[in-house]
Amino acid sequence: MPREIVKVAYINDINARKASFKKRKKCMFKKVNELTVLCGIQACAIIQNPFDSQIEVWPNPERANEVIERFQNISVIDESKNMNQESFFIQRISKAQVKLDFQRQENHEKEMNLAMFEFMQTKKFPESLTITDLKVMNYLIEKHVKEIEYKKATLV
Repeated sequence: MPREIVKVAYINDINARKASFKKRKKCMFKKVNELTVLCGIQACAIIQNPFDSQIEVWPNPERANEVIERFQNISVIDESKNMNQESFFIQRISKAQVKLDFQRQENHEKEMNLAMFEFMQTKKFPESLTITDLKVMNYLIEKHVKEIEYKKATLV
């Protein structure tokens, strides 16, 4: 016969709550013990008894302190390996910034290409260009000349 499914909810009756706490605390300590034996790990359990304000520690307070100290030391070491949310977003922002800079440079080159082709068609030089724009345009002209020479050489 299968066990009855227990509804997990706050137990209003104090005597039933005490009995349930005592039984479940014993089961919890047993499960932690089984986990340490079967898996060969270090574990501890700390439970505060709400009925007599006593703290119960498994297996004993000294062993629990060792496990807690080991956990804290590992947490400090692993913090350098693991990425917390702040460093994750800082890394994402820096990658996005690099991508944005590349896209801006590419857009600027395309604008200069358009200005260059506009000049070739209308023979009017855009007045809004700066010296930096002219240098970029010179670079693009040289780049296009090299591409043309390369294509010409491959056709011959």
